[in-house]
Amino acid sequence: MAAFLANENVPGDAVAAARKAGHDVTWIKEVLPGASDEAVLDRSVAEHRVLVTFDKDFGELAFRRGRAASCGVILMRPRLRSPQYMASFVLEVLAQPVAWAGHFSVAREGKLRVLPLP
Repeated sequence: MAAFLANENVPGDAVAAARKAGHDVTWIKEVLPGASDEAVLDRSVAEHRVLVTFDKDFGELAFRRGRAASCGVILMRPRLRSPQYMASFVLEVLAQPVAWAGHFSVAREGKLRVLPLP
């Protein structure tokens, strides 16, 4: 089972629900609040944790700037944003049988795009 690093923009309810479901999730808000995107990505790689985020900037870092992202990145792009919906959406995505490492994944309702990282 993959280990995850939730970015600060992942709601606390979603982090709590993922942990309750048995996922190994570290929340950057608890361990390194206010960290830059680069520091978050570096920590994710160093700890071999798949980065979970709602921030499109991580695609920019990985694809255009060539930052190492071997850990894998999951970009969450749901339409609805209520806390309950966000928690269930994150749980649904994390439950997918995907090899996240080495990939940049974009999750939308009913659609999951998994692209290899450079």
